[in-house]
Amino acid sequence: MNDPNAKLESPAEVRDALAAQDYLAGDELAVAVFLALELGEPLLLEGEAGVGKTQAAKALAAATGARLIRLQCYEGIDVHSALYDWDYPRQLFALRAAEGGAKEGDLFRREFLLRRPLLEAIESDEPVVLLIDEIDRADDEFEAFLLELLSDFQVTIPELGTLTARRRPAVIVTSNRTRELHDALKRRCLYHWISHPSREREAEIVRAHLPGVADEIALRVCEGVARLRAEDLYKVPGVGETIAWARALGALGTSELEPALGAVLKVREDVQRVLDARLLQGV
Repeated sequence: MNDPNAKLESPAEVRDALAAQDYLAGDELAVAVFLALELGEPLLLEGEAGVGKTQAAKALAAATGARLIRLQCYEGIDVHSALYDWDYPRQLFALRAAEGGAKEGDLFRREFLLRRPLLEAIESDEPVVLLIDEIDRADDEFEAFLLELLSDFQVTIPELGTLTARRRPAVIVTSNRTRELHDALKRRCLYHWISHPSREREAEIVRAHLPGVADEIALRVCEGVARLRAEDLYKVPGVGETIAWARALGALGTSELEPALGAVLKVREDVQRVLDARLLQGV
């Protein structure tokens, strides 16, 4: 597709557009993305780490030709990191240049404004996919701050007033559910839970990302990942690790799973547990 002015007319078109970016969305996810675009509402994607939430936003931006703007959330993120800040060195320079004649209002003009991801999305004249990634890492105060943006697609900057989106971005909010989000935020979003794919679907995903992969490797890797996910591991592998495992086996020229465990397991205790219990025996 890749036309910023084109419109995805149905869930089937959404699914096909994402598939063209090697993102194989299920029917329910395609419906959720279509509704978010059609209704102009944010879409909250929840699921375990590595199931493809972030990649869905990236694929949507690539499929529609929109600009991807990503806000990566973290503990302690605040308005100045997410929305705007002031260019203090330039303000100080302007103050000195005015030799004391500058008024306070002169220091809070547009030219001194540093736009962060949220403001970039609000003020963009081109189509945007705004990815607010891992909102569950942020604190309650930042989550509350987002309510105005997600409700009315506007933000308030005390020195400049209320700024309304010139063109509503498509908003994807992701959460690994490390904590429960507040109902107020959920009410402002459409919702979809992304589960780990079935073995058959995951094998299709591997083949889409690694066109030359041998069928034996794709199937064995997906069977092995399914076994690992059934265990109580510190870090359960996601789809990205499945692809990395298959790529590693291809590089080694083998379909034996254990030699490349470092591609799929990233915690020493998990690796040792799999080897000691011979969890991959018979795959």
